[in-house]
Amino acid sequence: MSEPRLKTGFWVSMAIRRADQEGRSGMVLRRGDADAGGVLAILRDRSGGVLVLSQVRGMDGEAAWMRGTGPAPVDDATADAYVQRQVGRDPDLWVLEFDAPDLKPPFEAKLM
Repeated sequence: MSEPRLKTGFWVSMAIRRADQEGRSGMVLRRGDADAGGVLAILRDRSGGVLVLSQVRGMDGEAAWMRGTGPAPVDDATADAYVQRQVGRDPDLWVLEFDAPDLKPPFEAKLM
């Protein structure tokens, strides 16, 4: 039996609100399935560096995040290409963008 999961639309609202409370702007760039869509989080620093985190499940089934664009910041074109590929594979995907001067997510995240 699987454990109940938080609906994606609700989680997105929480993540955006939490970012705003921390003084980091956050916005929804693309709406996905409100009940069970996956999430990509674009983290943008002030020098133009970008990381894209992709929501995954760990071996234990717990939610985690993978650095989809790799461990180092990338440019906008590379990040945009990654996002477009992922959206092409999963039309239910949400895409969020956050101001992240330290390139860390403004929400609780286990990074893999």
